[in-house]
Amino acid sequence: MYFKMNCFHFKNFLVFCLLVLVNFTDTQLVINVRNQGGDVVQENISANVSDDTVTLEFQRSDGTLVTQLIDFRNEVQVLKSLVLGEEERGQSQYQVMCFIFHFSKDSFISSDAMAKLRQKNPSAIRLPEEDLGRLNHTMTYVVVLKHAGIISPHISDLCAEAGLATYTLHEDVEKWAASQDIPVTSYKPALKKFPSSSHRFSNNIEVDNSSLAKCTEMKNMWTPCECHLELCIGWYPCGLKYCKGKGQSRNSVMSYRCGIKTCKICHLFAYYVSQKQQCLWDE
Repeated sequence: MYFKMNCFHFKNFLVFCLLVLVNFTDTQLVINVRNQGGDVVQENISANVSDDTVTLEFQRSDGTLVTQLIDFRNEVQVLKSLVLGEEERGQSQYQVMCFIFHFSKDSFISSDAMAKLRQKNPSAIRLPEEDLGRLNHTMTYVVVLKHAGIISPHISDLCAEAGLATYTLHEDVEKWAASQDIPVTSYKPALKKFPSSSHRFSNNIEVDNSSLAKCTEMKNMWTPCECHLELCIGWYPCGLKYCKGKGQSRNSVMSYRCGIKTCKICHLFAYYVSQKQQCLWDE
């Protein structure tokens, strides 16, 4: 009797361990994507069900490393860009920027659905089914990383190298505040306005209201200006496909999940830099 009870508890323990492994282990896919220029880019996509996040990472043909993090719980998307320096123009080190903006949950399949995806042909070269064009984002604030947890707990680690080159938008702060049912002013410690001679107030938070000259218009390399950076996600699962089949009863119809819909999207970010030297690609 003693032995049987121990076996029972041991089996339960094994089941518990398997559940822990399922919940805390990332599921990763490697996708070969042909970009607009004809180059093949390898995307690494991982889903963490316990954190309810999806991470996508790839390296562009120019060497830029792009990381996309989607935090479903907080409706937050982070695009991190590591841009290699141009040594012939005085840049010996790379630059890291993080762009944080609101995420609509229906624009990407869930972390749970992502974790269940499998590839029949891992070596196949993929093309997106739909091109969603380009979204423009004019960044309003620098995000203070030590207080960034109010937006998402993943920002401080992911954007540690970016430091003060971590940006977000005032409109999206208002969306997060509304979804969390907290005052907009609660975000104030996490936000720092860009240097400006004129500004306005919205919901008691300062919002930059001045127009900087674009970096493309500047000749002086040490003058503040508005930089632009475009980041494109060439392939990602933007939705689920459902098919119809026969139900259990006569003449009944049932819907079942039968695949994914894939998309491409580009994001163009406009943001403050303290000198044009930090924006040499925007020419």
